[in-house]
Amino acid sequence: MATSAATLPEGADWSYEVKWDGYRAQAVKQGAVVSLASRNLKDITRQFPGVARAAAGLTAKTVVLDGEIVAIDGDGRPSFQALHHAATEGLSVVYYAFDLLHLNGRDLTRAPLDERRVALRAVVERSAVLLSEPLPGTAAQIAKAVRGLGLEGVVAKRRQSTYTAGRRSDAWIKVRFAQHQELVVGGFKPAGDTFDSLIVGYYEDRHLLCAGKVRNGFTPSLRAQVFDRIRNLQISRCPFANLPSTRTGHWGEGITAEEMNALRWVKPVQVVEVSFAEWTRDGSLRHAAFMALRDDKIAADVVR
Repeated sequence: MATSAATLPEGADWSYEVKWDGYRAQAVKQGAVVSLASRNLKDITRQFPGVARAAAGLTAKTVVLDGEIVAIDGDGRPSFQALHHAATEGLSVVYYAFDLLHLNGRDLTRAPLDERRVALRAVVERSAVLLSEPLPGTAAQIAKAVRGLGLEGVVAKRRQSTYTAGRRSDAWIKVRFAQHQELVVGGFKPAGDTFDSLIVGYYEDRHLLCAGKVRNGFTPSLRAQVFDRIRNLQISRCPFANLPSTRTGHWGEGITAEEMNALRWVKPVQVVEVSFAEWTRDGSLRHAAFMALRDDKIAADVVR
């Protein structure tokens, strides 16, 4: 697993790949039998039959691939949301292989990445499995290009690194290029003498709509600073027009009626800046993280 960072490492011993916005998965082929396993080793073969068929077309007798299951929308762009709506017209679900762990009885995890990549290219050639290619250029050029395409981010990998299973490794560094949005704080989930997460939203036709919870991005100092701003703004009534949610999303973006009982509401006047990966179909943020307090913004002016 890759270690998160704010910037890409540089140097000749590093190579760079697109960070695909999908499901990390291993594809295992043993003769005619193919299985797909999620990162936590859940069997997802039936969930993605097209990917299983693609792996079945590999000529190797036994093989273990590491990669990403990605949904491509009608515009040719990867979309995590699309994975949850695979029946939508115009979507393609594909498998991008980025590593080869086992081939015809040989364990390749101790081989350097460059060597594994050469073998991987030969394995997926003339199959429906796609290859996650190393990107040409410097780290700065690659970051600029990937940002310009609106893709999720970049993974930097040490070219001579071996495959470290079961834990995070600093031989793989992931940098996510997130979107930013100003949002209004309308509540929080308490945790002891501070908060666990903020409940944030934006205005639409003078109604404050909830955009979900923000739990990540806080240092102890920032958390104390934010709580100092909102602790005396508490009110008894929920200020969000669209709560409770009718359902909770795959990533827990929704807020149910039961969960609302544990929340505290605040007068919606404090604006914060939040980074996030994308908007979900029901109008919530995915992978939201706190960035800063915004005293230069008026709450009523905050829109999506």
